[in-house]
Amino acid sequence: MTDIPAILPAQAANAYGRAQNGDFSGTSGERFGDVLQQAASGAIDTLHNADTQSTQALTGQGNISDLVTAVEQAELTLQAASAIRDRVVQAYTDIMKMPI
Repeated sequence: MTDIPAILPAQAANAYGRAQNGDFSGTSGERFGDVLQQAASGAIDTLHNADTQSTQALTGQGNISDLVTAVEQAELTLQAASAIRDRVVQAYTDIMKMPI
């Protein structure tokens, strides 16, 4: 089960300062693409877990509280992924509107 990491204000300020200096790597040296890939992999794992829990509940082998928890986490993950997608599309649209 993957939680969305919290970003503290000090971490955000540090990242902003590094970005101003042209350093776009993460705090542990990770690249943005790597972090995005890990987040997508975590989201897929969360959705697979909800699917597994649903299948177990349908066959009478699962725990109903585990099923509800897994489905809620999958719903939150899907909402977060949709929000991120919407922001990326909006950013792309804004960039395309910029004069050259």
